[in-house]
Amino acid sequence: MDDFMTLKNHLCFAVYETASEFNKLYSSVLQPFGLTYPQYLVLLALWEEDGVTLKELGAKLNLGTGTLTPMISRMEANNWLKKERSKEDERKVFIFLQEKALSEKITIASRVAEVIQSCRIELEEYEQLMKQLNTLQKKVRERMI
Repeated sequence: MDDFMTLKNHLCFAVYETASEFNKLYSSVLQPFGLTYPQYLVLLALWEEDGVTLKELGAKLNLGTGTLTPMISRMEANNWLKKERSKEDERKVFIFLQEKALSEKITIASRVAEVIQSCRIELEEYEQLMKQLNTLQKKVRERMI
């Protein structure tokens, strides 16, 4: 690479810009539901496994409790989720989907699928990108250990 020290030649900036574009894309789709992109990620995690602890959810999403707790509270106020403190261990708070989250799942998923398809990303390309990004993430994470 001739000129590595330019912004356009830095992989970190390309990833950053792409993430920013995805945020905008998802935000436009989620806005009619009153959801932010991070809130959507919470729903995705809970649609996979409902009734996890706040700590487990934070670990899955790579979010600290300082970020996650207010987000969960807003989602609870908007009837997406409910929090329940454990009767056995009061330090544990379980997060459960509410009916609204269950009933809107298919509609949200179809809207997200539509917008992704509008980007003209073919299935094979999507799968390759996922594989490459997962490999890249693993390499960067291993470097940090």
